Amino acid sequence: MILTTTPSVEGRTIAEYKGVVFGEVISGVNFIRDIAASIRNIVGGRSGSYEDELIKARSQAMEEMSLRASQLGADAVVGIDIDYEVLGEGGGMLMVTASGTAVKFA
Repeated sequence: MILTTTPSVEGRTIAEYKGVVFGEVISGVNFIRDIAASIRNIVGGRSGSYEDELIKARSQAMEEMSLRASQLGADAVVGIDIDYEVLGEGGGMLMVTASGTAVKFA
């Protein structure tokens, strides 16, 4: 499955648009990570635990989107957009949404 943010794939002709596909992940951030991130916020630096959670959630959202495109018989997903939101009381949940257009090549 080819996944790209561009509207087309170089050297390939899109023969059919299968539809818009999504992958969504909502991930909770635990108490220990919150404490570590708070300390990082005070002293400066990057929050490795939050970054790891973000990478994991983004990867899962892309995998889910790719699976849904595959179920439609697509060869690729073009025009991919990834969005991030903080949800829940106190911002304790991270939502990552990947969306794009599933296509079949000629």
